[in-house]
Amino acid sequence: MNQRKYRSSRPARKERTRDPHYAREASRYERPVPSREFILETLKQRGVPVPEHELEGALHIVPQDRVAFATRLAAMERDGEIMRNRRNAICVVEKLDLIRGRVQGHPDGFGFLVRDDRGQDLFLGPKEMREVLHGDRVMARIAGTDRRGRPEGKIVEVLERGHQRLVGRLRGEHGVLFVTAEDKRISHEFLVPPDAVNGARPGQVVTVEIVAQPSKHAQPVARVVEVLGNYADPGMEIEIALRKHALPHVFSHAVEQACARIPDKVIAEDQEGRTDLTRLPLVTIDGESAKDFDDAVYCEPAQSGQGKGAWRLIVAIADVSHYVKHGDALDREAASRGNSVYFPRRVIPMLPEKLSNGLCSLNPKVPRLAMVCDMQVAADGGIAAYKFYPAVFRSHARLTYTEVAAMLEDEDGEAARRHRALVPHIRNLHRLYRLLARARETRGAIDFETIETEMIFDAHGKIERIVPVKRNDAHRVIEECMLAANVCTSDFLRSRGHPMLYRIHEGPTPEKLAALREFLKGFGLQLSGGDDPHAREYARLLARVKDRPDAQLLQTVMLRSLQQAVYSPDNVGHFGLAYESYTHFTSPIRRYPDLLVHRAIKAVLRGRRYEPGNWNELGAHCSMTERRADDATRDVSAWLKCYYMKDRVGEVFTGSISGVTAFGAFVALHDVYVEGLVHVSDLGNDYYHFDAAKHQLMGERTHKRYRLGDRVRVEVVRVDLDTSRIDFTLA
Repeated sequence: MNQRKYRSSRPARKERTRDPHYAREASRYERPVPSREFILETLKQRGVPVPEHELEGALHIVPQDRVAFATRLAAMERDGEIMRNRRNAICVVEKLDLIRGRVQGHPDGFGFLVRDDRGQDLFLGPKEMREVLHGDRVMARIAGTDRRGRPEGKIVEVLERGHQRLVGRLRGEHGVLFVTAEDKRISHEFLVPPDAVNGARPGQVVTVEIVAQPSKHAQPVARVVEVLGNYADPGMEIEIALRKHALPHVFSHAVEQACARIPDKVIAEDQEGRTDLTRLPLVTIDGESAKDFDDAVYCEPAQSGQGKGAWRLIVAIADVSHYVKHGDALDREAASRGNSVYFPRRVIPMLPEKLSNGLCSLNPKVPRLAMVCDMQVAADGGIAAYKFYPAVFRSHARLTYTEVAAMLEDEDGEAARRHRALVPHIRNLHRLYRLLARARETRGAIDFETIETEMIFDAHGKIERIVPVKRNDAHRVIEECMLAANVCTSDFLRSRGHPMLYRIHEGPTPEKLAALREFLKGFGLQLSGGDDPHAREYARLLARVKDRPDAQLLQTVMLRSLQQAVYSPDNVGHFGLAYESYTHFTSPIRRYPDLLVHRAIKAVLRGRRYEPGNWNELGAHCSMTERRADDATRDVSAWLKCYYMKDRVGEVFTGSISGVTAFGAFVALHDVYVEGLVHVSDLGNDYYHFDAAKHQLMGERTHKRYRLGDRVRVEVVRVDLDTSRIDFTLA
């Protein structure tokens, strides 16, 4: 009788297949335990917290199954589905009105709980933050509201610790050693026992392992596991960023072994079954400092019968998927990294140098394998036809943007003379670009004018100066060629019903759209398009205001109203580029989503499907690694700029307000391209109030206002290398 009841308590076959933990745990134990769903259903039917021994009885758990059952309960507890009360009885979390989420710390000691259900964040005061770190996953309940009217949280349970290791500075006071984290969102000080210093000296940068996590009654404890060196050592800012953001940066032994098995050059066997494009004068066009060349281009007038004014465009992309196979050591490492990370003077590649700078880099005059998008572009700039195929080719030249721009500007100049045979082909590319640019304008894509900068370093590795990078027609030629290939890729896979990671960019949220329209109203401007504006409405408004003195202000506010682009298997289009469907195909050396797309294309060409796993999880992971890389490079740039400015305290500069907050105005200096803060207390003899809708601070008595985009003169009064912060005061 009991045996029959036990069997009936297990999930049905259909239910078991839906339970992601069933197969894993069934493989560990002879008798699979009841599913999570069945356990939760049993607990809900009881209607009250249930002691573990009573739950075992209700589910007919026999003694030999208790270890497996305890493991299942521990997993459910870790994931926040159940918890134990003070009497050790098991409760269903959703019945307790508890909220799950991740802690987001603040340098001033408080924090927020970012909810899993995307509801309003809960404020966590310093008392609550005492037992958790930024990044921890917790359960909390709403305990009232703070003095600003925000819902305030009280932490009930820590589900998962976000940090086992961290990087920071070792300090000493009164004989006590402790580490302060480089991530300022972690405000705790970590005690380091004398026998856990590992030879580090106070003031040095170290990596520590957390031995004891924080609690209500005790500070966290850590031990030093790596001594990085002194804070101002050359390159230390990058070493800190790598560890602070948990960026994988050392290739494993398995990866090195996999690389050793790859030939040093393209062999005859690799070229079999590929289209031979070695005679076509494809070229790479990149920046002067580029080392990995993953795309080559060629353009010629279309053959007769393709329509007057039509062109053939070939975009050849390094065939990384030929060498990096699904599931192998190289693939696992590339998936973990997600993308290459480009720091000033140093690159953390997604793939080892043998591939990224060798076999998969389209170096000139040597055979290389490629996946090719071969397109027919009509006279109106639309893609009339396209095809994909694997090929072998030779890049006929490694050109730079500067060289190509010079060739286009002066056909008799030095650059043109040096590459005389290629000048007609460069001219063809430029003519095609003009067609594609007109199509882009017709489509209504948004073209924000932003200033990119480059750091010029001296022989000691410190910034000598910061200069703007000017985009020329050579940049735009390559950009339009890559956009065309990416659009064809998306259409190719979508039309054949094959899943992929789209590059999606959603338009403004209703809240951001309302705020933007309210802001524009103050300038007598209007954004058309109703509740669902198209990108062309943004483009038209940008065109209208581009010659106004406040154009930079208006463009900045419009840009900030848009959402961040991410990777997703759900196609919602790309708002900024005004494409209904868009993906990334052109950089498999440095972006994992592109590598996945290449494999999908090959599968379709062979009449198969490529199934790398859960596409939603892959999209979320690749979006995360992209943000992680952005955060790390931003940290490094900020520190380098602080170091650059530390000897310029007291100097006066002209700049523009680049951001406005309740605590002050950020100012970007015009000539040195460095940003700092004018604190609200330094704005003048008045009380200044922040108006988020108008992006301004206004004086209560004087009505003096400081608004996004305003020009100001400021003096550098403080540079703090520890916090990468530069403080200005109005001059």
